[in-house]
Amino acid sequence: STSRRTRERSGGAGGPQGRGAVVIVVQKSPLSRRERGQGGEGLESRRRRDLGMTAFHGTTILTVRKGGRVALGGDGQVSVGDTIMKGRATKVRTLKGGKILAGFAGSVADALTLYEKFEEKLERHPGNLPRAAVELAKDWRSDRVLRRLEALLVVADLEHSFLLSGSGELIEPDDGVLAVGSGGNYALAAARALLPDPSLSARDTVERSLRIAADICVFTNDHITV
Repeated sequence: STSRRTRERSGGAGGPQGRGAVVIVVQKSPLSRRERGQGGEGLESRRRRDLGMTAFHGTTILTVRKGGRVALGGDGQVSVGDTIMKGRATKVRTLKGGKILAGFAGSVADALTLYEKFEEKLERHPGNLPRAAVELAKDWRSDRVLRRLEALLVVADLEHSFLLSGSGELIEPDDGVLAVGSGGNYALAAARALLPDPSLSARDTVERSLRIAADICVFTNDHITV
């Protein structure tokens, strides 16, 4: 940004400039903290956005707990801006020998980094998902590098489900149903509508709900992994 300052410069009566000429002096003001990239969107982020250098994003994760079982699933679409780059991505995985399920929505590279950090917390607090989730949320919020990661993480075991984000949120749903991503609201609404159906297991509810979301959300496809 710049500031503009004017001043009057005197010249001789016969000088070429004449008395009372106005000279405009333009001074660059120092970059603000925001512009230096130390908070909010920095210059580099804006430059990447303006050049279309958008990060890879994976979308729509849903977890459902029902009948003493828990299921977590996601679609397979990965988008860069408005372009579909991959349709069969796997966004969910098992941890600790299948005892913990995890899925992500957002930037793929950032989510993989968070997976590694979360596994470190699980090693430090074995069998204690709430404690591991709290410790990851604290680090994610306070660490200058981690808090720039753009992803949402969903983790679940037989007793707990959590949503973690870099802004400090650590949310456990009341009904055992949790969804994130661009199609998350559609999947969440479908799951809550299907939850009372006794003929549907947790896995069936997740799969049906994600297919409904795929029919509505353009950033969600019907290649479902549960």
